[in-house]
Amino acid sequence: MDGLTISNANRFLETGSLDSKSIKIDSAPTAGTSGPSFADTLKEAVGNVNQLHLDADRKAQELATGKTDDIAGVMIATEKADIALRTMVQVRNKIIDAYQEIMRMQV
Repeated sequence: MDGLTISNANRFLETGSLDSKSIKIDSAPTAGTSGPSFADTLKEAVGNVNQLHLDADRKAQELATGKTDDIAGVMIATEKADIALRTMVQVRNKIIDAYQEIMRMQV
């Protein structure tokens, strides 16, 4: 699936840049092809956010126990996890707003 996907967003977080060819806006899906469902995409995103938090916790624990002295790496991992969580919360808020708007529609 082309476009700004979760993997492209993760690549952006890791490198700070995206390839211009990796961003595509498709107006309609191609017949005969099916991408991942919305639920699968959401599960993958939540899993990625969880993994970022687990990595940040592991690095902080290593710093606290003296196994590493990479303070910058710990801070970067912690900030990535924080930004990912904040983004996920905003996406959740937008989904809830959209759901509430649909429920207000009269049939």
